[in-house]
Amino acid sequence: MAETGASALPAIPPPATPRIPDPRSPLARAERFVWLNARVLEQRLFAYHFRGGNPDPVETALDAYRNEDGGYGHALDPDLRGPVSQPLHTARALRVLDALGRCGGQRAERVCRYLTSVSTPDGALPLLRAGGEAGPAAPFVPVVADPPGELLATGPVVGLLHGNEVWHAWLFRATDFCWQAAESLESSRPDEIEAAVAFLDTAPDRPRAQAAADRLGRLVRERRLAVLDPDDLDDLDAYPLSPGHGPGGHRFPHDYAREPRSLARAWFTDAEMARSLDFLAAEQEEDGGWPARRPRWAPAPVLEARGRVTIEALRTLRAYDRPLG
Repeated sequence: MAETGASALPAIPPPATPRIPDPRSPLARAERFVWLNARVLEQRLFAYHFRGGNPDPVETALDAYRNEDGGYGHALDPDLRGPVSQPLHTARALRVLDALGRCGGQRAERVCRYLTSVSTPDGALPLLRAGGEAGPAAPFVPVVADPPGELLATGPVVGLLHGNEVWHAWLFRATDFCWQAAESLESSRPDEIEAAVAFLDTAPDRPRAQAAADRLGRLVRERRLAVLDPDDLDDLDAYPLSPGHGPGGHRFPHDYAREPRSLARAWFTDAEMARSLDFLAAEQEEDGGWPARRPRWAPAPVLEARGRVTIEALRTLRAYDRPLG
């Protein structure tokens, strides 16, 4: 006879059926691409961003690129080969640390000491430090004997440090340089506009940043620095390209506004942004990765860049609540 009343055992629910990821989903296809083709750093980053992975292995992988001078090298930026520290490598390292929430403390102090040592007289960073041990670089990366400070190198670094509330003596002059460059920018180079946005998004003077961003937004539209209707690709010759970018290297609204809270988001209507994100989602290739909009100058750099670009595309789509699967 079955037990009744208070002594009856509660019914045990059947075990939940585990959710099996759809192998055709954008995320699953990208994951397969990353495990087949990407570097360990990007594999660890994918696991952290999309599979609940621990941040420690990401930082361990990043440390392999760090040099004793506090900078980063060893082709962390795939277009610069060789072991020596370079500003572009260090900017990439800061983006990784920022994604982990670890862009501060002694890590930032080490990086700022390196940045101080390589700055130009105006307090800015050059794109590339020339030297006999620098190693091979992509043909579209300018190699000059006495490189000038560039917004391209300085803006993203200063923006990341301000975004993490890092204060260091180097930042004062570098910030002044970025303000002057962003507020006087008249360039038709989309990558310079992106570097300015990276600075303005976290610059400490918010009203000033808003005013500078509004002016750049008008510049982007007037000079056709963003393809507003990806469905009309027959007229791409009318849109300027940054140096080193070949066919497929045009900028779209999502390239400037990587997340909704960016100041650049206000430059585009909801319809323009929706079309841009549709285009980004459709760019996923048959192998699951996204294309790197760079000329193929050697086999490894292009493949290594695709791992990073794939993660960035997924993060942008997720930031705008696009389904990944």
